[in-house]
Amino acid sequence: MSTASTSFIDRKTVVDWLGIAPFMIFALMFLVVPTLYLVTGAFFTPDGDFTFKNIADLFTPSILSAYWISIKVSVASSIGGALIGFFLAWAIVLGGLPSWIRSGLLTFSGVASNFAGVPLAFSFLATLGRTGLVTVLLRDWFGFNLYGTGFNILSFFGLTITYMFFQIPLMVLILTPALDGMKKEWREASEILGASTWQYWRMVALPILWPSLMGTTLLLFANAFGAIATAYALTGSSLNIVPILLYAQIRGDVLHNANLGYALALGMIVITGISNILYILLRMRAERWQK
Repeated sequence: MSTASTSFIDRKTVVDWLGIAPFMIFALMFLVVPTLYLVTGAFFTPDGDFTFKNIADLFTPSILSAYWISIKVSVASSIGGALIGFFLAWAIVLGGLPSWIRSGLLTFSGVASNFAGVPLAFSFLATLGRTGLVTVLLRDWFGFNLYGTGFNILSFFGLTITYMFFQIPLMVLILTPALDGMKKEWREASEILGASTWQYWRMVALPILWPSLMGTTLLLFANAFGAIATAYALTGSSLNIVPILLYAQIRGDVLHNANLGYALALGMIVITGISNILYILLRMRAERWQK
């Protein structure tokens, strides 16, 4: 290879690396370094002494209860979002609906999956709060007292359905390509062999889609487990979930202990990390079928 060609390749490599440098710097500054800071801080006291007390405190009843509530909310919203999102994705891909419905739903899903935080909390309070639009309409037009049934938007169930607003669209966006990857030849072959629609879905389609379904559900779980802005804006401190407890420890409440907050964050990192690793593994398995 000539010197000129080698020089050209070297310059091209430098340009390629410069292209991804902003992303790498951003990830290093706002993801890697803060994560390492949290992990190391979990093993030190405020005075800088090494300790395992912060990790041991994670097993106190109040903190275990916060983790358990967070897990329940994440599981409920991820399963609910996965089920409803699956049927929506199935309807627009395999249900024979007009193409404009598909494009409209995918556009809405792209927006709704990123609609969270204070605006989402306010929207649900204005809709399903004690004086919300739907609550008032049900009471005045149909004589149905929603809050008389025990429903409360500031409760576990209220937070779950609020989370599902962005969980369902995310499921639609991720699962639609998997359904698009289902080959028509598989359906035709099953019909030639005399299989019914139920047998095709039970023995062919669902086993192929199962890694995608499970992987996306795990991703939804991690997405809900780490959410704080929506929960805090909606429920304040009335619902003891881990992100709110972590926020209270780090921002300087009466029981302020930043290092315990770092340990809480470490626990969240471990749980969401396991979920994301399982998602990646299942996603890789699903992609083998789509090739």
